[in-house]
Amino acid sequence: MIVALSGGVGGAKLVRGLSLTEQPTTTIVNTADDFTHWGLHISPDLDSVMYALSDLSDPVRGWGVREESWNALKMVEHYQGEHWFQLGDRDLATHLIRTQCLNEGQTLTQATKRLCNALEIQVNVLPMSDDLIQTQVETPQGWLDFQIYFVKECCQPEVKSVRFQNIEQSKPTQDVLNAIESASLIILCPSNPVVSLDPILRVPGMEMALQAASAPVVAVSPLIGGRAVKGPTVEMLKGLGFESSPVTVASRYQSFLNGFVLDEQDQQLKTEIENLNLEVMTTNTLMSSDEDKKQLAESILKAWL
Repeated sequence: MIVALSGGVGGAKLVRGLSLTEQPTTTIVNTADDFTHWGLHISPDLDSVMYALSDLSDPVRGWGVREESWNALKMVEHYQGEHWFQLGDRDLATHLIRTQCLNEGQTLTQATKRLCNALEIQVNVLPMSDDLIQTQVETPQGWLDFQIYFVKECCQPEVKSVRFQNIEQSKPTQDVLNAIESASLIILCPSNPVVSLDPILRVPGMEMALQAASAPVVAVSPLIGGRAVKGPTVEMLKGLGFESSPVTVASRYQSFLNGFVLDEQDQQLKTEIENLNLEVMTTNTLMSSDEDKKQLAESILKAWL
């Protein structure tokens, strides 16, 4: 069993690559981006993973569902309602069913299983926790909920700090702990380390579970040539006082990490990361096509499985 910790578009791409290898895979997904909009429970990272695995992702926008229509959003705007967060008509159905499940007393894990079964997804998709955890970003204009910062403000405000509301009171699900304990290989996907992977790792008990795991733990760099393929990773690292470098990312995970995947453009950093007592592999980590995703997944499996 391969276990992948995932958040955002980069994580969803690698999870899809792993699914194309046909290795049994479980992905543990960040839910600290979750929020309520139009009275609906929105889980952006879970949705990115589900849409990637079911081949529903929009390849042009990089998020949401392909062949989307926007009639509901246009009508909300006509009513002068909040329309800054773009929910397409097909995407809206996901949130309606998820919210209905939660209102009926199901856990987020159970709701996610229902959605994945309907989409005929073979990968086991697990929320990191069934507890509500919410990322907030401190900016010069005060604390902003993550989606306000990320979508409404387009990542423009300077990041001064990040916090995860309610994380101290949360816990990983038993399904998550069982997956880590039984894994043959654990992969940290190329996701934003600050707001995609840190929330997973900071759930009480998660780092301890990774340290105790019998499987090798490997992280894939989210940076290529000092830049993120998508999202505010660079800006967030710099705002928090860190160098925007794969070395910074590797150092964050050093307490439980065995290996690190570095993009070939950053070959010059290999020795510095190896000095952290990590086995380093360099390869192409840019996943522009399904073939790229599968090749990266296969390279990781060949090196550490």
